[in-house]
Amino acid sequence: MVDATTPNGVKVMVIDDSNTIRRSAEIFLAQAGYQVLLAEDGFDALAKIADHHPDVIFVDIMMPRLDGYQTCALIKKNPRFAATPVVMLSSKDGLFDRARGRMVGSNEYLTKPFTKDSLIKAVAAHVGLQA
Repeated sequence: MVDATTPNGVKVMVIDDSNTIRRSAEIFLAQAGYQVLLAEDGFDALAKIADHHPDVIFVDIMMPRLDGYQTCALIKKNPRFAATPVVMLSSKDGLFDRARGRMVGSNEYLTKPFTKDSLIKAVAAHVGLQA
């Protein structure tokens, strides 16, 4: 388990069109001591990323307007955020989905429903904390 004192100052963004998923992730991450930023789609997220510079970004694949693949590609194309870890969230666990996520630059792929533990471990792995 991550020590609750180490995550202070680490900003984690969760982009998902499902209010339930956003709230669950927010509760899990906040309990672990992370600062949480929420966005309901790719457009909403891109504006917030520029303002808040999150340390790790979780993005749902299936979203209206701008899907997770497009959102990830746009984040990675921006030189200011290219190094920011992006973790894809999806209820689909196919090889094709994982490969497509890698092609647009995602660093990891988590399947929904995720657990508090898997979320915290993913953040810790990408910000260099010991999980």
